[in-house]
Amino acid sequence: MLSALAQTLLPSQSVLVPPSSFSVLGQNASFRSSSGTLFNPTNATPPFFQIFDESFISLLPGHKSFIKQIAFNDTFIFASEASIFNPGTNELFFASSLVAPESTLTHSNRVSKISVGDVEEALTKEEVNINLDLPDTVQITNGGTGPFKGNLLLATRGRGLLPSSVVLVNPKPPFNATVLLDNFFGRQFNSMNDIKVHESGQIVFTDPGIGQIEGEKPAPGLPNQVYALDPATGFVRVVADQFVLPNGVAFADNGRTAYIGDSGSGKFNASDPATIYAYDVDPVSLAFKNRRVFAFVDSGIPDGIQVDTQGRVYSGTADGIQVWNSNGILIGKIFIGSKVANMAFTGKGLLLILAGNSIFAASINAEPSLVIS
Repeated sequence: MLSALAQTLLPSQSVLVPPSSFSVLGQNASFRSSSGTLFNPTNATPPFFQIFDESFISLLPGHKSFIKQIAFNDTFIFASEASIFNPGTNELFFASSLVAPESTLTHSNRVSKISVGDVEEALTKEEVNINLDLPDTVQITNGGTGPFKGNLLLATRGRGLLPSSVVLVNPKPPFNATVLLDNFFGRQFNSMNDIKVHESGQIVFTDPGIGQIEGEKPAPGLPNQVYALDPATGFVRVVADQFVLPNGVAFADNGRTAYIGDSGSGKFNASDPATIYAYDVDPVSLAFKNRRVFAFVDSGIPDGIQVDTQGRVYSGTADGIQVWNSNGILIGKIFIGSKVANMAFTGKGLLLILAGNSIFAASINAEPSLVIS
């Protein structure tokens, strides 16, 4: 139960939902039939902050807190994945839909950018995104992080027989690209998904067989695994396995802890994982050890994962962004009311949220724990 003081500090666009208020629903209650049925017991109108624990209130900047839509296109899923904030240009980069008709055997999705600027100014603009003209080596962009050595770092699914790859992209015209990796000792990867840079400088990415499921790639030729690439030597190795569909990846504790989301239930059935696992990271080999359940997502699956400097973990889910403390307790949600695949901190107290047809901005008291260079 939240204290009386905490309840008086609730900012606008926030709803208090103490776990004690729904821990027992009763024999005749209407229970949720699936993870696709969103949990909104107060029937609040999105977007709003859904608060389960008092600690979530400290994440919100009081009366200055807000969630606002800053870009919208009702005919095109333009903001789906690969969210990267580039401080040098004050721009957010992102990729469009990963499913047909945007991403197919014969068509790659698009990477776009918007100027972050002033959120209020962004709300008044009608044309906010600019498509990047990228080379053919970039095919179906799924994951992104950075800047890495001043560049965008992308994980691409590939398309048809065109390989999945790790690619560096110049964030400025002419947006030239350099492929860092496109095979595992001569074997194609399945369809790279998410990507992060470890504190050591090595690049870690997930590789599920989603491309084949979506009809964009041949059948997988490797297990669904997580890999680490040493960009200095080109050497790549497996650091974690035993997943249905490994998805989001993030690091905490200066690289000593890794988080991997398994989104198996999103493509198969409800008994498959919708789980974020935590690992200890070996400081020498970078192998992921001591796997344990960190959190299970109640709505949809865990997609992109980010971590802030206080160890809080954020994941895109079917209802918005879910936020856990470092102990895996769900403290609150940024409830958008629709699927969110990924997000990016701007480093200025703003979290930019990719919601398919929309981009939202949320004001929060947090800074990213992200390796950039």
